[in-house]
Amino acid sequence: MNKKTTHNVLKILFATLLALMLSMGAAAQWGPALVHNIDSLLGHPMFQRTQVAVYVYDLDADTVVYDRGCRQLMRPASVMKVLTSTVALQTLGADHPFKTTLSYSGTIENDTLLPDSVEQHNVLHGDLYLRGGFDPLFGPDDMKAFIQALRDRDIRRIDGTVYADLSFKDTLKWGHGWCWDDKATTLTPLLYNAKDIFMTRFMQSLDTDSIARPASYRRLTHTELECDTVILCCRTHTISQMIGRMMKESDNLFAESLFYQLGRSGRKAAEQEYAFIRQLSLNPDDYTVADGSGLSLYNYLTPELVVRVLRHAWNTPRLLNVLYPSLPIAGYDGTLKKRMKDTAAEGNIHAKTGTLSKVSTLAGYATTSSGSHLAFCIFNQGVLNSQEGRDFQDRVCLQMVK
Repeated sequence: MNKKTTHNVLKILFATLLALMLSMGAAAQWGPALVHNIDSLLGHPMFQRTQVAVYVYDLDADTVVYDRGCRQLMRPASVMKVLTSTVALQTLGADHPFKTTLSYSGTIENDTLLPDSVEQHNVLHGDLYLRGGFDPLFGPDDMKAFIQALRDRDIRRIDGTVYADLSFKDTLKWGHGWCWDDKATTLTPLLYNAKDIFMTRFMQSLDTDSIARPASYRRLTHTELECDTVILCCRTHTISQMIGRMMKESDNLFAESLFYQLGRSGRKAAEQEYAFIRQLSLNPDDYTVADGSGLSLYNYLTPELVVRVLRHAWNTPRLLNVLYPSLPIAGYDGTLKKRMKDTAAEGNIHAKTGTLSKVSTLAGYATTSSGSHLAFCIFNQGVLNSQEGRDFQDRVCLQMVK
């Protein structure tokens, strides 16, 4: 290495060291003030009757900034979606497809549609299968593609049985630990416009297109097809296409759909999340994962775990590039659209909200006025109404970005 090269290397190392020292110096300046200010907020009378945990981590300095009960097990509500989405992105990838297929068994033969008709058409002498892949984005264009696939083969009559293949997941219609009065869509792998009306719409579409069909359809559950089938049409959407709605609007059905991509049952999907927790150097036995959306009252996480997940995503570009844009932005969109508006936190908080009865949560990323990046998690439990939890979280966020 010549002198010029050595000099350039030393300049780069010095600049890097200087930047690190400046960053640590900035953190040293605002860190104690942040601790003092959050401690002051925790002096509110509401915390004499409610539970709270706050954990803030400086991603640039790689150090804890604030910790109040970071290892307390609490219900995460929809902050659970942060874990679900990160595990899915890590395990499956952003391009993982949610598949819905139309296939048949038997033969397609030329025949007359009606005894007195001179026009020749094809008849399916066999069965039709609609196999669900739990795609919440399957909609009108996809249904038209299915009908067009039948038209392309000139099939005008189905002489066999129409099957709804629901074997993608277990037969549970609701998540483990959901309240009976939750207004939640039935969990089925065949969805149309995110509703459990797929087969009704498909049969209606056959009628509209004058394709003669059986009077009803049959369901296949927990069954792999024993006969060979020929795929007529396959429609797909990817995780990257659906994660925005899931996170921005906190769509529980979308979250459960993503959760079940990890396993055909809730138990198997949870095992994937426990394996991920172990990768974060935490003991999965210390937590409970019951669903993907956070609706379940059986979910128990800690702020420490949530921040570990956020840190892992931050340090993994392929995860962060999908996760970060999907998070609601304070004062701009999603479930944070009306929160922290016209404050220093507007635009500087990208975070997932969570709400259950007596539970309010918030977790995500904050950018400070000095340009530092933080990962944080705030759990409020036992609050009489969600608004008092949200108000506290907003005040903490305002302190973080100062």
